[in-house]
Amino acid sequence: MTNHLVGGISSAGRALPCLDGERFLASRSEGAYVWDGAQRRYIDTALGFGATVIGHAHPAVVEAVTAAVRNGPMPAFAHDGEEQAAALLTSATRHLSSVIFTNTGSEAVHLACRLARAATGRTQIAKMAAGYDGWYDDVTLGQAGSLDADMVANARPTRERTTLLRFNDFDDVERLFAENADIAAVIVEPMLANSGCIPAAPGYLAYLEATARRHGALVILDEVLMGFRTGFGLAGHGLGIEGDIATVGKAIGSGIAVAAVVGRPELMALAEAGAVVRAGTYSGNPVATAAVTATFQLLKDLDYAVLQARGRRLRQEIGAAFSDQGLPVATSGEGSVFTIWFSDSAPSTYAEAKAKASAALTLRLHETLRRRGLLIMPFAFGRLYLSDAHSDAVIGDMVGIFRDAARDMAA
Repeated sequence: MTNHLVGGISSAGRALPCLDGERFLASRSEGAYVWDGAQRRYIDTALGFGATVIGHAHPAVVEAVTAAVRNGPMPAFAHDGEEQAAALLTSATRHLSSVIFTNTGSEAVHLACRLARAATGRTQIAKMAAGYDGWYDDVTLGQAGSLDADMVANARPTRERTTLLRFNDFDDVERLFAENADIAAVIVEPMLANSGCIPAAPGYLAYLEATARRHGALVILDEVLMGFRTGFGLAGHGLGIEGDIATVGKAIGSGIAVAAVVGRPELMALAEAGAVVRAGTYSGNPVATAAVTATFQLLKDLDYAVLQARGRRLRQEIGAAFSDQGLPVATSGEGSVFTIWFSDSAPSTYAEAKAKASAALTLRLHETLRRRGLLIMPFAFGRLYLSDAHSDAVIGDMVGIFRDAARDMAA
């Protein structure tokens, strides 16, 4: 129990349930592991909610960040590290070649929406029902678990500056633009991650982009979670959508607080000209940009094919472990990030995800794995992340733990 920190945490997603009356408090993390206050080691699949692809506390990143702190973490003025980090970031984002650094993904989304409104002279941003695009007021409409996310009877929830559409619903894209001529941009994750890693249907992202363009709207790729996780670049670019602006975060800083907006130069120039306000005392600070530079020196040489193959292997083994015990389990996602479903098939829409979600079984799985030294998120729409530090040996350990857990849950 804490007396001063609200709820014992500063971000609601960090809460883990007590186990055997004990609260989990992390003491340190390194590679594929996290340790609790009693110095018990756990294989970690939360990875800072996906904030590292190279593993916790990689020595190269720690060294770079430490040097930046020693040199002075907050000079207030421009420094060489910003351009160096921007050049490395945009080396993998194709035509989205201009950058503004922010501190968090939510800030990046806020700035991207501001740019879209200024560029088009329109007001509304259309976001995916049950999608997560940050915690600022405008984009909290329709988050997973809310009544708005259900979009009952085709009703389209709308706030003053935000409206919803259904992910993977081709017809709803047409209805959106038929109903509303004031759409500045559509913001979309390449995969509906916070609703249980629901992949885009074949052709959906390209169709969404083509329809938006036809109606004069921009496309914002929210890649805060997926960017640089499945390959060296934006996930959307591998899935048939180009985008006008993208938001990135998490993986680009390996656990250091940093995010960015990348976009077409003519759009980003609106900020340089002062037509779009941008600020932030800590945006692009030397510590953050040092983390980006050190991270990208590693990401550009990362064998993503191996990382994705390990994810596929683990997913197959999890399915087999439960199948052997007569329990149907499916997974959905993209290689190194996925969700486990207690169902014979994975969902393809949010409505299906709601129907298949089992809070009780997911919590039981969390507790069963945790007792054996493996941490997963305790809620039904949670994700499992893998990093480059999750070696074949670590994956083997995870498979063994899942097999033990499946036997326990079947008993």
